[in-house]
Amino acid sequence: MTHTLSTPDRAAALARAVSHATTTFADPRWPACLAEVLQDLNATWQESAQVCAGVAWQARATGHSALGVLHPDQITGHRPDPVTGRTYRHLYLSTLRYDFRCRTLESVVGKVPVSVLNRDPYSWALDAFARLGQSRSEGLARMERVLDTAGDHPGTLHVLLHGVWLGGLLPRRAHWLLALVDRLPDGGAGDPIALFRKSSALRSLGRYPEALDTIDRALELLPPGELAVHADLVRERALVTAAHDLTQLALPVGKVAP
Repeated sequence: MTHTLSTPDRAAALARAVSHATTTFADPRWPACLAEVLQDLNATWQESAQVCAGVAWQARATGHSALGVLHPDQITGHRPDPVTGRTYRHLYLSTLRYDFRCRTLESVVGKVPVSVLNRDPYSWALDAFARLGQSRSEGLARMERVLDTAGDHPGTLHVLLHGVWLGGLLPRRAHWLLALVDRLPDGGAGDPIALFRKSSALRSLGRYPEALDTIDRALELLPPGELAVHADLVRERALVTAAHDLTQLALPVGKVAP
């Protein structure tokens, strides 16, 4: 049975779905249970993306990766229920993204029927991530197509940001990072991950004071307990200060870089 809920009730139902999934990771059927909830809600691709990205992250962090309980055939094969198929796909592909397994992600998406992907911009975004993460310029073209169809959906923007950030040899990488951050709500001002990506872009442009201020704001905003992410932010801060110091050393005596 599909339920029609008001916006606040729907948000609460999605939050309960996440909470329930994260408490049942010991049961290998947890992806199926999550899919049942999303099917009951007739979740949109945007809602599925939001829920599955968070659940996949938590499952991976607690040693219950979706890759261990889902099979690629469940991702690429035809399923009569599109919501369940999309749930499995979002969980599996998101986990590959978090593992930086770009080649595998690209291969799996390549086996999903295009007709299915065309109803799911988030999976196209994950495909773009895989190509961007390998510093392949065709990933930029795919990214632009995703932006045309998905608009400024925050979860999709974060997937693309992640790919551009990972693709260290992409042309105009810093430009794209800054442009994507600007498309987030409030320009990513309250988003520590967006600020982390922005700091990386500013550092690569040699704008070290701005980069340092940006990463410091990210550290202030990061929720407690995010130890792995905190380590990434601290590493970025160290890269900013090291790059600034190297620039200072390269200057003639008596000159100071901004």
